[in-house]
Amino acid sequence: MRTEKYICGDSLKELAHLPDDSIDAIVTDPPYGLRFMNKAWDYQVPGPDLWRECLRVLKPGGHLLAFAGTRTQHRMAISIEDGGFEIRDMIAWVYGSGFPKSCDVAKQIDMLDAAKVRRSRKLRFTEWIRSTGLTSARINEITNTDMGGHFTTAKQQPAIATRELFDMLTPFIDADIPEWVEDLVTARTVESENMKARKVIGKKNGVNTKEQKIAAAVSAQGMDKSTTHEFDVTAPKSPEALAWDGWGTALKPCLEPITVARKPFRGTIAANLVEHGVGALNIDGNRIQGDDVPEGRTRHGGGIPGNGSSYELKDSNGSMPAGRWPTNLVHDGSPEATDPFPNGSGETAARFFYCAKASKADRIESTGTTSNAHPTVKPVALMRYLVRLVTPRGGLVLDPFMGSGSTGKAAALEGMSFVGIDLDQAWVDVARARSSQQGLAL
Repeated sequence: MRTEKYICGDSLKELAHLPDDSIDAIVTDPPYGLRFMNKAWDYQVPGPDLWRECLRVLKPGGHLLAFAGTRTQHRMAISIEDGGFEIRDMIAWVYGSGFPKSCDVAKQIDMLDAAKVRRSRKLRFTEWIRSTGLTSARINEITNTDMGGHFTTAKQQPAIATRELFDMLTPFIDADIPEWVEDLVTARTVESENMKARKVIGKKNGVNTKEQKIAAAVSAQGMDKSTTHEFDVTAPKSPEALAWDGWGTALKPCLEPITVARKPFRGTIAANLVEHGVGALNIDGNRIQGDDVPEGRTRHGGGIPGNGSSYELKDSNGSMPAGRWPTNLVHDGSPEATDPFPNGSGETAARFFYCAKASKADRIESTGTTSNAHPTVKPVALMRYLVRLVTPRGGLVLDPFMGSGSTGKAAALEGMSFVGIDLDQAWVDVARARSSQQGLAL
């Protein structure tokens, strides 16, 4: 009988309560170590201790699929490997809906004429804050932010407090506040003369503030009307800026790597399958339906989760499976992902599994007052494909970084049992609600 278990707590501690060799597969979307939206939970990738616990609870030969960021995939893979896993492959999920997080270097050069002034003002403010006796920890406690280090440092990122935060600190400062400090808080920035002289050459609608970038990252559709506004497009002013016009600092993101790892086992794969029931990949259950399926074969549902035909894979005479062998590439069907493929027979992007980024339904589905606005939600269709690839029918799937529960819902829809762990009770509630919404939670 299929079961589900939702656990709120630290993954490393909670995994210790699970028995050895009890999990058939692990499919998870752990922190990438990118400081996403400046969240503390994403400051680093999970360490080897966490993966050692995952290794312990996984059956010999069981697979681990772990998402990662392109910049930190190497750290994720090394951490998993140091935890005792055998790295088997990497699946690339390619999509076209990401937007560049690049710095306009020409604009930054035009701002240099004010940079030294701005920094000296910031350092003067942080020196005064330190003289009051307020520590960064105390500032964080008072303001309920992580800004304390910026207000007390003389190193890389000093900052002047906003009026709102400074007013929160004022009652805790046992000294007269000089007028020049008030002036710094009131006028926190110094405008660049070169920036003021830049000629407006057009208008653009898009994301131009930190708040909008965060909103766009959470939005199901990326940069939509609610997360963008019109702003000026200006031309470089200084000779130095003109020399670097058109240069940036980042590529457009369109890929997330998924580490494919396996728990080592003794003996042969055949013997391990007989003894433990895991160790192989469900190839026929994930064959890809495409435009080039040979004539006479039945286009099955392996590549389209949810149509009820995941294991109906034989052709009309019941002999050979239809569809293409699943690959280590998944795409979202966008022109950016499919256009590079020629249109000749057998060479289209249809030969790869298709799954778009999280849909609006994935992001805003709710039960009662429980809404799914998780900033890194994964599409259920993709998680179904991955769960089915590495988990035996009716098996038990673990997600130690459950978030809003896409893996759990995918496991339930595939008829598999599930154990999920998350540090935030709010997301545990959402994950349970997403499964019960379909009448699946037990």
